Amino acid sequence: MTHEFKKIVEGLIVNNKKRIKSVLATVVDLDGSSYRRPGVRMLISEQGQLIGAVSGGCVEKEVVFQAASVFQTGTPKMMTYDGRFRLGCEGILYILLEPFELEENTLKQLNTVFIDRLGFTLCSQYKKEYGVFSNLGSYLSINDSTIPLCPKLNISQELELFKQWMKPVYKLVIIGGEHDAVKLSYLALGLGWEVAVSTVPSEDKQILDFPGVDTFWNVIPENLPVDEIDEQTAVVLMTHSYVKDLKYLKVLRKTKPMYFGLLGPSKRREKLFGEYMELYPDDDFEIFEQIYGPAGLNIGAEAPEEIAIAILAEILTVIRNQEPMLLRNKKQGIHN
Repeated sequence: MTHEFKKIVEGLIVNNKKRIKSVLATVVDLDGSSYRRPGVRMLISEQGQLIGAVSGGCVEKEVVFQAASVFQTGTPKMMTYDGRFRLGCEGILYILLEPFELEENTLKQLNTVFIDRLGFTLCSQYKKEYGVFSNLGSYLSINDSTIPLCPKLNISQELELFKQWMKPVYKLVIIGGEHDAVKLSYLALGLGWEVAVSTVPSEDKQILDFPGVDTFWNVIPENLPVDEIDEQTAVVLMTHSYVKDLKYLKVLRKTKPMYFGLLGPSKRREKLFGEYMELYPDDDFEIFEQIYGPAGLNIGAEAPEEIAIAILAEILTVIRNQEPMLLRNKKQGIHN
């Protein structure tokens, strides 16, 4: 997950400023099943502080113990964790532990990648066995540049390679500034998403009304910065104003978000679409097919927090191309 790696990089920057060494733990392979899949990472500081996780919390102590020798020697190692005997997960994790160092220029380059919402590739070369091996490690591929996470790494074609394409962090654009918008932004931030909130000047809102959000747009609908809505962005229209919703539909009609949700009952949606077609008969109405309205899964949500959960659950269902169901009714494993 890109947002998890972003947090790890932020932690590395803090450790660097304090002159504290860091070790990166990466699940690079798996036999059987486990709580998390290959590609999850955790940052370990020399003082034992952790950012991220490689499991539900049961493997981390062993990872910290195994990382001690990496801090001492500066040499990467592979560790294995057999969950069949300890967790009942019926899986064996293969975890790469490596010194984590990035130069200042690389950190600036990564920060630009995050800000500009660009994708990049993160690769880890490893051996599927326990032991200390000098040429294990990870590297970044950004715009045809190869950047080792540790300067001593030599890229080899003879080792196993775990390759992961890192898409931009999911982004949620919330259009509306009422109480339910605050709850939705809070939960989305908890998922590690970037969150932008848009209100109109007459609502007298400010960014402090939405704690933690990355961006606040206080503009009329016609000035909404639609160019910042990309294919990794979800949009939820929740103004509670019929007139505003009509204006926002006009502005958003040519965007291609990964999800477009509309708050309100189905009767309101149909009335909204009908009036839009009367006002703008020459427009292309393809956008109506993209809209999920009423937004949210049917989980019996009543309170604003519950409605926010229902909306976020639907967004994940749509972007992951899943059919909502109880996991206990799923015939196959949890992870396809």
